[in-house]
Amino acid sequence: MAPKDPLLGTLKVCILNLQSFGEIVTDSNPHLASCCELLELVLRKGLHQPVLSLVHRDYWQCFEQLPQQDTCGRLCAVSLAVEQTKVCRKLLTAQGRGRYLLRLALSRKTLQQFITHLLHTPRIIEWYSPAVSILRSEEFVEPFISLLRVLSQMEFKPNMENCSFLDESWLLPVCEMYETVPCRELGMVLRYISGRVFVLELLPGSQAQADKFICPGDVIDEINGVSLRNSRTGQPASEDKRPSPSQCLIEGRIVYIVQFLGKANIGMCGSTEVLQHAIPQVLQKNLPIKEVLLDMKETHLTCIEKNSKTELFQHHYPEISCVGRYGQPDYTIFAFCVVDYPETPHSTGFCCVALRAGNVHECKEIICRIATGFKHTELFV
Repeated sequence: MAPKDPLLGTLKVCILNLQSFGEIVTDSNPHLASCCELLELVLRKGLHQPVLSLVHRDYWQCFEQLPQQDTCGRLCAVSLAVEQTKVCRKLLTAQGRGRYLLRLALSRKTLQQFITHLLHTPRIIEWYSPAVSILRSEEFVEPFISLLRVLSQMEFKPNMENCSFLDESWLLPVCEMYETVPCRELGMVLRYISGRVFVLELLPGSQAQADKFICPGDVIDEINGVSLRNSRTGQPASEDKRPSPSQCLIEGRIVYIVQFLGKANIGMCGSTEVLQHAIPQVLQKNLPIKEVLLDMKETHLTCIEKNSKTELFQHHYPEISCVGRYGQPDYTIFAFCVVDYPETPHSTGFCCVALRAGNVHECKEIICRIATGFKHTELFV
């Protein structure tokens, strides 16, 4: 008897249940969340975690890497879906982005394409265990692809705007649009709790109470298309807010325009105390100053030369041992120590990378963002 995987058997039953509720699958289908959760379990099964890393790897990182491995530009549909997921401001975690991308791929009938390219990308598929993963099992991968073909023939129409709860759960609340007549005050008492804006109560005689649309306990997810997720003042951040002259926007992220001053090997000690001596060591080299783009992503930071677009370095946050700012006379210079991957056998230990921010405020901001990235650094500012 051929071996069977319980996940695939359960997924098959779930797909049959999906089909029994009509031709078009929307969020009202009670089996949609279960189907997505089963797909997620398949994509997580046997996924290796990186050694000596504080960052938990999820299937989102696999999908995110696919366009970067496409040297021939063949993954147009995949790239567009990944980029749309990256710029969604309602998502804060890798789990939320992965779930958003699964729902998006189902609606666009491209999930099978994602998995096929994943299977044919050795650098990424090696993240999965051959002994555990369905994706690397000769017995199970073909039945899984067959189920994806069935899903690609179905019509999925999930509400992609209703996504801010995907960071926590597959069970999404009902999302409705509320339009009101122009008025000075709606008459709602709001409370900001855990990054979300809740309706605490409706004032008697107010427009909100007259409309009978909003109830106490409801969450206001966005206003005029602007997400309120993690809006600390309870007010939407302006979408038209332009970055300062020393910033630019790339894929919806703020990227800092800074000066790369150079780097130097500093030996076997990479703690915070060495920065006061390591930064002058870099400056004494008098290396040519380069204007660069410092892009701090979720798991790593990259430094790209602004004019040539050449990548100077890329470091994952767990590789960084400390970060801090230079003292007098220049408070805009900052640096971090990182494990030095030797270009020669004589280069070992840690390397100090020094940069200059556009102003003092941005210097502090960059330091805090790098520190937040790996959460276990010491700071001096």
